[in-house]
Amino acid sequence: MNMILLMLTLSLTLSIILTALNFWLAQTNPDPEKLSPYECGFDPLGSARLPFSIRFFLVAVLFLLFDLEIALLLPLPWATQLQFPIITLTWTTIMIALLTMGLMYEWSQGGLEWAE
Repeated sequence: MNMILLMLTLSLTLSIILTALNFWLAQTNPDPEKLSPYECGFDPLGSARLPFSIRFFLVAVLFLLFDLEIALLLPLPWATQLQFPIITLTWTTIMIALLTMGLMYEWSQGGLEWAE
């Protein structure tokens, strides 16, 4: 009971301190550029039909592909504690080899080059 009361008191105290610091530190005078709906530097009133390079989409798809594969490798340390860890390590090696070959192929074809 004492531990729960201590945790509750500590969290309440920290919340009050952080809220007070937020009000004290957040007193700024933003300029009109900061208050505009778009802070990216582009004119929001211009045409939305400008040509867009397909390379941006290619890099995005490649990022998603490799990010997903890496996310699938995250449970590997726990998978090695299975009854037959050699099977898990074999499949992991195959997957990493396929990823490496795919990256080398993409690199050799010039898919990662920005200048043509």
